[in-house]
Amino acid sequence: MNEVDLSCNLREKVALITGAARGIGKAIAFLFAQNGAHTSLVDLDPEVEKLVPEVTQWGTQSVTVIGDVTKKEDVERMVGETLKAFGTIDILVNNAGVAYLDEAENLSEEYWDKTMAVNLKGPFLLSQAVGKVMIQKKRGKIINISSQAGIIALDRHVAYCTSKAGLIGMTKVLALEWAEFGIQVNAIAPTVILTELGKKAWAGEVGEAMKQKIPLRRFGYPEEVAAAALYLASSASDLVTGTILVIDGGYTIQ
Repeated sequence: MNEVDLSCNLREKVALITGAARGIGKAIAFLFAQNGAHTSLVDLDPEVEKLVPEVTQWGTQSVTVIGDVTKKEDVERMVGETLKAFGTIDILVNNAGVAYLDEAENLSEEYWDKTMAVNLKGPFLLSQAVGKVMIQKKRGKIINISSQAGIIALDRHVAYCTSKAGLIGMTKVLALEWAEFGIQVNAIAPTVILTELGKKAWAGEVGEAMKQKIPLRRFGYPEEVAAAALYLASSASDLVTGTILVIDGGYTIQ
């Protein structure tokens, strides 16, 4: 019987995580560090620097990079500083994202462009830059944080749904092209997640109405997305590539 490491151990692996200052990105950073990974925490918000003492409490190392995932020069700096600190990148988590909501007939061009830039262009630029590192060493894990909105339609989400559907398409193409180099590329598609912003956006009657559309009748927690990311980042998922791991309480099965 072949030996398969089912421990989800990331000891001595290096993970670059975007949007790491809060919410899902922060939860992923913490869980990865708990399981032995060194982390490069990327965010546009300088607040990300405050996470380092917490993330390193398990004996791992961490660096922060302040930058904009939509700018190629910033992306090159993110990758360069991570390589300078750790010498390699084993895991990339494309988590940074934005959501601008409006009726399709009213959504501004500015909001459309910002959504596509952060949610789609950014992950491509990072995957391209990190992919070159992974291709050279013939292994790596790329995890894109998509959404149930990339699979089904949500009211007032025309730009968001389009960007997340595009991210799913990109995930599949990269998985196909880079399989020969031992690189697995997957996406996670969550439902509403109770981050600080999620709690505010889905409070009250709006949230209760949405829960009634979810078979399990609840929203998700950042730690549940982090658990899925841990699996996809570990050796336990070495045969998994090009998949979309849906964490939505059954919303999209209806």
